[in-house]
Amino acid sequence: MQLYRLALLVSSVLTTTCQAFSPGMARKQIILPKGHPKHTTTTSLYVAGAQEAWTAYNDALQANPLLVKSVTAGVILGAADLAGQAFEQKENKAVDIARTARFAFFGLVLQAPWNHFYYMMLDGAIPPTPEPWTATTGIKVVIDQFVQAPVFTVLIFAFLGFLEGKSAAAIKAQLDEDYVDTMFANWKLWIPATVINIAFIKPELRVLYDNLIFLVWTIYLSTILNS
Repeated sequence: MQLYRLALLVSSVLTTTCQAFSPGMARKQIILPKGHPKHTTTTSLYVAGAQEAWTAYNDALQANPLLVKSVTAGVILGAADLAGQAFEQKENKAVDIARTARFAFFGLVLQAPWNHFYYMMLDGAIPPTPEPWTATTGIKVVIDQFVQAPVFTVLIFAFLGFLEGKSAAAIKAQLDEDYVDTMFANWKLWIPATVINIAFIKPELRVLYDNLIFLVWTIYLSTILNS
């Protein structure tokens, strides 16, 4: 039930965000004929709402790509930390709002901008190919997971550690303890996810795809970094 409510919250915030950033986005009034079955009405409204939200997101993405990617990442990573706290199930412990805010801020100012410019550089250096299964895809996955990911993982530990008020020595100690295990866990999730991303996802939607994978990855990170 908690995850269902969390999904509704994320969906609501993202829809509102897309409508705010989408140029010329107007609400549509749907007039249904009298006697229309309630179930069908509800289903139709849900479908229309989902289509409208997706159109709004793409319009906003074209108008303000970096801003929309950053806000989306902030919402998703904040929600992911809330889910992580729910999974921890510590007795009589209130939600750590500061911790959730740190992950949301990380998504807003680091994760999304990093990936936005990283994919621009990667595609600029090695242009995408029409066919998904090519040597180009393999090379990009290797660069992503064995060059970019190890560096970015260090940045994650450092960024969130400093936000939490940890010293450089404490962050280094945590890296010494958790970095190797985190990288092996990263590769289990992110190598197949990156293959899909590079091979099949449109370049303009890659950061959104990463954000959705980060929904799972942040739950892992939030438990490791706050253990």
